[in-house]
Amino acid sequence: MSKRLLVEQKHTKAGIEFIKEGLEEFGIEKKQTIKTMLLVEEVLVKLREHAKDPDENICIILNKRFGRVYVNLSLRGEKFQFIYGHTIEEVLDQENDDLQSAQEKEEKIIRDVLLKANEERLRYKNKNNMNLVEITVQKNPHAMVLHTMLALIAAIVIGVLMKVFVPSGVNEALNNTIFTSISTMFLNALKMIVGPVVFFSIACCISQFGDLKEAGRIGGKIMGFYLLTTVLAILTATGVFELLKPGNPELAAKLAGDAAAVSVSDVSISIKDTIVGIIPANFVKPFLDSNMMQLIFLAVLIGIALEKIGEHSRLLKDIFEACNDLFLKITVMLVRFIPVATFCSIVSVVLKTGPDVLLSMLAMLGTFAVGIVAMITVYCILLGVIGRLNPIPFLKKYSPTMLQVFGMASSNAAIIVNMDACENKLGISKKIYSLSIPLGATVNMDGTCIYLVIFGMALARVFGVDINGGMMLSMFFSVFVLSVGAPGVPGAGLVCLSVLLTQLNVPLAGIGLVMGLDSLLGMMRAMSNSLGDVTASLIVAKSEKKLDMEKYMS
Repeated sequence: MSKRLLVEQKHTKAGIEFIKEGLEEFGIEKKQTIKTMLLVEEVLVKLREHAKDPDENICIILNKRFGRVYVNLSLRGEKFQFIYGHTIEEVLDQENDDLQSAQEKEEKIIRDVLLKANEERLRYKNKNNMNLVEITVQKNPHAMVLHTMLALIAAIVIGVLMKVFVPSGVNEALNNTIFTSISTMFLNALKMIVGPVVFFSIACCISQFGDLKEAGRIGGKIMGFYLLTTVLAILTATGVFELLKPGNPELAAKLAGDAAAVSVSDVSISIKDTIVGIIPANFVKPFLDSNMMQLIFLAVLIGIALEKIGEHSRLLKDIFEACNDLFLKITVMLVRFIPVATFCSIVSVVLKTGPDVLLSMLAMLGTFAVGIVAMITVYCILLGVIGRLNPIPFLKKYSPTMLQVFGMASSNAAIIVNMDACENKLGISKKIYSLSIPLGATVNMDGTCIYLVIFGMALARVFGVDINGGMMLSMFFSVFVLSVGAPGVPGAGLVCLSVLLTQLNVPLAGIGLVMGLDSLLGMMRAMSNSLGDVTASLIVAKSEKKLDMEKYMS
């Protein structure tokens, strides 16, 4: 939708009124309309000051495309410095000796300060002696989701076309050289900053608590809820499997020794080893290994110690806050590349998955999807019963973030987008989500529980392994421990599944059936894991009266 108007330079009020009426028609809030009109007034002054012909009309175009609303202003003239200085202080300190009166100087400073303060909303360029200014009124709130969805659809279409028309050797080369490489680079970039983000976020969060009893109470509630949802995820997955019973025994003969690609020798499901491994041998190794449990331990320890060092406390807190803001900013920059990473990941999945394996996986994949939907229902019930919250706003507001997490395929990599959703969409206090989200990305793996139970039992059925009551209890215990202490290695889901299959006496050849779609399964696991983390954050925030109900319900 677009509206256009030409106005004389001496009669810009008509143009401002045109913009006001157009924004009201587009459904823009009154407050945002007023801000835009103020910006338009100052921009028009700038354009008139540098106009080539005082009698030439100003062109005003009002646009609305895909939810984004913006105003274009253009007038012929020479190129000029549209925004002065790098900071507000530089704008205030500028010299205006060319102006005749103090009032003119004051008006220019106010104008430049206003433009500088709204620099992110303004774009200026001079093309063929035409000064052009674009003012963003409203960004598309679902732009990232839209781009990710388009990338997802394009990836599936292009992947299928390549599978059909391009030789397999070429596809393999393209996948290894381009698609897998880009996906790996993106995930490596996110993993690079996950450690610092988790460390500084939790350390800053703990240091904000004047009363350590409050921190202990909130942490206890978070961990208690995580343990509850883990148990519920195991029970839900078992119920879904018993209802649908995926796993065709005829597949056993078709499976070959793909399991050799998965090593289980370095994996332990010992509770003792998990607890002992929380405390690192040195300060640096947890950052190098991205060991989340050890990083959380260090962050909590330092957060508590920050309150006990007297006069140096304020200085260190400021440094930690600055580091936290720095790494969050880096993450925001990286997250913009999610659509590209999603495209490459999905194309890679399509190219690596053969039609026979894909058909064999459909029943198990469908059961897994039903399990995730069932767990979402459980979350909604918990929100209503324990949190006394309407789950509809939660599902509505968090759905776009779920798609982003799906594209990331990593609970750790999704920490930042989950924290952003907690604060800006759901109204959860920073005191809660700064602790619950990084902690949940490490110990709360509801999606992984569902994955292990359904695929473990389905593959047992494929190979004719009967799971009796004792084996069922043993499996539940193993799934519980594996979900908490899942190894931080590539293909962790497959590694955990191979441990479970070994315990159930299921041949590891069954791994070959899962390998082809593990990337897609990893995306679904990460999405479900993150959903549980945010649900817990909501319920704990409500119980601690640290939930902005107005923002949550808006």
